[in-house]
Amino acid sequence: MENEEMFIKASRGKMRFPYKGSATVEDLWDLPVTELDKIYKLLNAEAKRAHEDSLLETKSEEDEKLAVRIGIIKYIVSVKLEEKKAVELMKERKEQKQKIMEILANKQNEALKEKSVEELERMLKELE
Repeated sequence: MENEEMFIKASRGKMRFPYKGSATVEDLWDLPVTELDKIYKLLNAEAKRAHEDSLLETKSEEDEKLAVRIGIIKYIVSVKLEEKKAVELMKERKEQKQKIMEILANKQNEALKEKSVEELERMLKELE
């Protein structure tokens, strides 16, 4: 089932999730991944109980709703983990850029120190 289809079914069906009473799909986006994992475990346990051995292969509307709820939790967790990874990558890149800028400044200072007195005086005059 596509993500868009899951969210349409959830919103049209006014689905709720077991979290401190009940939570809406919108509420799930505000929860930390650890709490979402707890909800997933509850829903997964419910799905396993619903699919206990049976000679009849019947799929009820409740089974479909449960599958949609599980799919939504999985999707939201995957998005949150990707976002976290992107933030960490951006942080690493920023730190690397800062290191490079510091090294570059140090090298420029070293190059300036190696200039002769006459060159430095000429440079000063050019800046005035």
